Amino acid sequence: MQHRVRVSAAEARRIALAAAGFDRDRPANANDARHFRRVMTTIALLQLDFVNVLLPAHYLILWSRLGPYERDRFNRFVYGRQTFTEQWAHEASIVPVEVWPLLAERRARWRPHRNNPIVRMRNHRAYLDDVLARVRDEGALTAQDLPPVPGPKRKPGDWHRSIPRWALEYHFARGELCVQRRRRNFQRVYDLTARIVPDEHRENLPAAEDAARELVRRSAVALGVATANDLADYFRMSPREAAPRLAELVEAGELVEVDVEGWQAPGYLHASARSPRAIDACSLLSPFDPVVWYRPRAERLFDFHYRIEIYVPEPKRRYGYYVLPFLLGDRLVGRVDLKADRATGALRVCHAYAEAGVDEAETAVRLADELRALGRWLGLDTLEVAPHNAFARELGRETCRRNPS
Repeated sequence: MQHRVRVSAAEARRIALAAAGFDRDRPANANDARHFRRVMTTIALLQLDFVNVLLPAHYLILWSRLGPYERDRFNRFVYGRQTFTEQWAHEASIVPVEVWPLLAERRARWRPHRNNPIVRMRNHRAYLDDVLARVRDEGALTAQDLPPVPGPKRKPGDWHRSIPRWALEYHFARGELCVQRRRRNFQRVYDLTARIVPDEHRENLPAAEDAARELVRRSAVALGVATANDLADYFRMSPREAAPRLAELVEAGELVEVDVEGWQAPGYLHASARSPRAIDACSLLSPFDPVVWYRPRAERLFDFHYRIEIYVPEPKRRYGYYVLPFLLGDRLVGRVDLKADRATGALRVCHAYAEAGVDEAETAVRLADELRALGRWLGLDTLEVAPHNAFARELGRETCRRNPS
C-alpha cells in the first residue's frame, strides 16, 4: 500500500497562506491594475459584503494583501471592462468573467423561495417579462428607476425589499441580467447579460461535470491544501457534487492526497502549491477573507475559533460586534472589534484580545502599526483603544508611545 505524504500543521499553514497571497510583501504603490489582477486571480473570487461599521468587508480583503489603495480605482477595474462580473459564487461575489459559464447549472437550478414576494404577485410572470423588456429597451437601470409596485402583505421575517428590486434580483439569479456597476451607495445597476458577458462565455457553456471539476480545481489552487469539505465550500458546492470531480483531479495528478498533522479528514494538496520556509505577514483580515470564511478550516489550521457576532444579542457576544482576526507571521495571534467613527475622525478599538501563548508586547506593537496604517487609509486621524483588559491597555500604551500628542 502506498503511504500518503505527511504534512506538518505548520507547513499546512504556510501552504494555505502562500496560496492566499500572503507569501509576498505589500507593494509600495498598490494602485496599478496588475496588483488588483494578482489578488483577484489569487483568491479566485471576492465575496461581497456591505456592512459599513468599518468599511465594506470586501475592500479589506484587498487591503490585507496590498495595503493602501484607491477604492474608486479598484471599482473601475472590476466593473465595466468585461473581465469581471458579479455572481452567486461563494455568496454574492465578484468573479472573473470566465467563471460565469461555470455557474450555468447553478443558475438553471435556481428557484425563488416560496415566500418570495414576486411569486406571490398576481400575474408575476407578466411583470417579470415587462421588467426585462424595459432593461432591454432603456438600458442599464436600478430598482429605483422602475415604478413602485404594491406587493403582497409582508409576513414576519420577510426581507424588506421593493418589488422592482425582487424582480431585478430574480433575473440576476437566473442569468438574464448582470450587474453593470455599483453606485456610491452600493446600489446595483443592472443590464442585460449579453451587454456585459462576452459572447465566447455565453455561447460556449461547458457540460455540468466539466464546470464542476473546474470549480473544484480553482478552489484547490486558491486554498493550496484543503479537505474535501473545504474545497466544496469555496464555490458553495455540496460535498456530494464535488466528490467525483475531486477524485478525477487526483487521478489526473493535479491533486495529491496527503495526511495533515491534526486533521481528521484527508487533505488534498494542489500540484502548484508553494511551501515557503516562512510567512512574514502582518495584517488584519476581513470576516469574509478566504483564509477564515470557512470557520472549520480556520479552526483546524490556526486553532482559532472565530464567529461573526453582528447578529448575536449584545449580552451574548464574546468578543464584540465587528471583530477582525489579526494575522502575524503564519498565526492568528489576536482579534479586534473595530468601528470607524467618521463623525469624529476616529478609528475605535472597542475590544482587543490576544490569543493564548502569544507575546502580547510584540503583538501590541505590530497591531498598533497595522491599526495606524488602516486608520490613515480610511481618513481617520485618531486611534482610540478602550482599555477593557490587560492586552487592550498594552495596545493603548503602545498607541500613545507612537502618538504622544
